[in-house]
Amino acid sequence: MKSGKKIPRTQPPEQKPEVRRHNFQEVSLGYTPAMAQLEASRCIQCKKPKCMIGCPVRVHIPEFIDLVAQGKFLEAAEKIKESNSLPGITGRVCPQEDQCEKHCVVGIKGEPLAIGKLERFVADFERLHKSGDSLIQTQPTGKRIAIIGAGPAGLTAAGDLAKMGHEVVIFEALHQPGGVLFYGIPQFRLPKDVVEAEIDYLRKLGVEIKVNYVIGQIKSLDELMKEEGFHAVFIGTGAGLPHFLDIPGENLNGVYSANEFLTRVNLMHAWEFPRFDTPIHPHKVIAVVGGGNTALDAARTALRLPTTEKVIVLYRRSREEMPARQEEIQHAEEEGIDFQFLTAPFEFRGKNGWLSQIACYRMALGKPDASDRRRPERIPDSEFEVKADAVIIALGSGVNPLIAKSAEDLQTDSKGHIELADEDINVTSKPGVFAGGDIVTGAATVISAMGAGKKAAQGIHEYVMKGNH
Repeated sequence: MKSGKKIPRTQPPEQKPEVRRHNFQEVSLGYTPAMAQLEASRCIQCKKPKCMIGCPVRVHIPEFIDLVAQGKFLEAAEKIKESNSLPGITGRVCPQEDQCEKHCVVGIKGEPLAIGKLERFVADFERLHKSGDSLIQTQPTGKRIAIIGAGPAGLTAAGDLAKMGHEVVIFEALHQPGGVLFYGIPQFRLPKDVVEAEIDYLRKLGVEIKVNYVIGQIKSLDELMKEEGFHAVFIGTGAGLPHFLDIPGENLNGVYSANEFLTRVNLMHAWEFPRFDTPIHPHKVIAVVGGGNTALDAARTALRLPTTEKVIVLYRRSREEMPARQEEIQHAEEEGIDFQFLTAPFEFRGKNGWLSQIACYRMALGKPDASDRRRPERIPDSEFEVKADAVIIALGSGVNPLIAKSAEDLQTDSKGHIELADEDINVTSKPGVFAGGDIVTGAATVISAMGAGKKAAQGIHEYVMKGNH
């Protein structure tokens, strides 16, 4: 095998910006088999692979990459699925640059191996070329596990528990499983047929999914365990209550939370109007407040709607402080989104009940705050207006207290996050109840939620097999 340090990193082709800004098709076109093998050949197969340290779900990275280099793509998919049941998703939305690729030895003197892009290629190859799944065969344990929430944490826990031989039932409040994978991340970053294929794989493992089922209203945690016969429960309901700016004018028409906007487009197919009769009100100039991945998802989605003429991102810090992935920032810039940095809204102003202007302050960066980023501070007498007929607020989300309110012995913190009694196994204060993902940590990444689901699955397995119920 060639030395990974001598071959430049292979970049997959992408849609051109002037084309993709007008459609919802995936931006990256992915590797060809030859490109995947070339990129995989850069791996130097370290004796002590550091890349796995950065992977929350502990994918056997060197092993699957070696199989790719040999052209054994289906075998590579099976190797990944030993520890990750959702590779088509993680290969697209994981911040690999801060995780596995950050630790890649090849990256010390050059660019790290494109681990995420190889994972995506392998998952897509299997999905497109394999007629059936080679499912892991396990002996049924006779234990029943309830999973609340069909997002990244819940789906991961369900897949791992099914592979261990447990009977798994997922209860999802919405009509479509997938959580943020389906309603939050846009089609051009994560195609919905990929999410559906990954969920279908879990069904083939034996996982049952019940949709339109709100735990805390239809059934309580106690009823699940005492009346329905579940031996353990995992809560992975995420963080879906949007944060707002709490400034004048937020009740104007044309003011959206990113949650509402992205859900209407992604889950309700607003971008396919009139095929789906769930349109977004036609806007011409749309502003987005925030600097994270959700803000950029909202901005790039807004740009693709048919009536949009301009999209502006208002961010109170500089480009260097933006928490969004650099790849997403670059894609947004290429597509023509107008970034206005060091800008903070203080009032939404309207006409006839509709937003027309956003009053803003200019900001300067002071000393670092708790996030280790320089704190934005208002510049005196710097007020100005941004003209816009819609604004999307993307400032993170809080948790829905419904489940916690229905279980008095489930401890939560002041913000409603479920507290863990033992973080090593993600067990809560309530016996037999485990939790993980945003409901515990607050809004975070898809892969961190998946890591929590994986950890909890192991804890649940040990709990029910010891008869602690």
